[in-house]
Amino acid sequence: MKNMFDRKSLWQAAPDELMNGYYEDDDSVYCLICNEYYTKGEIYSHDGHFYDAYKMANIHIEEKHGSMLNYLMNMNPSFLGLSKLQHSILKLMTDGLSDKEIAAQKGISYSTVRNYRFKLHEHEKQSKLFLATMELFHKKEEAMKSKRDATEFYDAHKTATMMDDRYDVTVEEKTKILSRYFDKSGAVKQFPSKEKAKIVVLREIAGKFLPGVHYSENEINNALKEIYQDFPYIRRLLIEYGFFCRTDSGSEYWLKE
Repeated sequence: MKNMFDRKSLWQAAPDELMNGYYEDDDSVYCLICNEYYTKGEIYSHDGHFYDAYKMANIHIEEKHGSMLNYLMNMNPSFLGLSKLQHSILKLMTDGLSDKEIAAQKGISYSTVRNYRFKLHEHEKQSKLFLATMELFHKKEEAMKSKRDATEFYDAHKTATMMDDRYDVTVEEKTKILSRYFDKSGAVKQFPSKEKAKIVVLREIAGKFLPGVHYSENEINNALKEIYQDFPYIRRLLIEYGFFCRTDSGSEYWLKE
């Protein structure tokens, strides 16, 4: 079983893993969305039936996350390479609405919806070619450069509320930022003003909390006090930048998955 911090992210997953919602190693099957895993060779009891690790992973994804289609469609549209309008129309299509029903709901013509469907189909074809191109490029890059020479990017967190050049950060830059703003105890020495550094620092702070755990406001405050003196500011930014969710009353907080 992998340590939770060594597990694969959405950005590292292969297309078939993204569609299935899980990936595997020699020992276990892991949910791509959350921290859940199932050990190969074990039999799991669920609702009076018995399942292997793969089937339990499928059941878990369906029951906890709805489906991978549902999860991906609820991500930031920019992660899918879509505009907000394209995303909203595709969402209605995945909900099972006909083109005529979508036209009526969006207040646009039937032909406009058909045109969006055509453009989404073209986008799909382009994406397949682009993915193949990048896979071939990376293979060639590995053959031509040593790992020390290749630029490795620090991928944006999957729950980011928006995507722009603030996330254009390399792993090397991330290491320097953490070294600059955190002391040896893990506390923030000075909170950065620049957006790139701010996001890296917030992601490091969010990583100190466990997925799937609901924290009370006091628990969050006490944990953040150990990291930075202005803990209400950090708490607000964790919500604003898409790292945390909270109840409307602010009584509970949890990592956004």
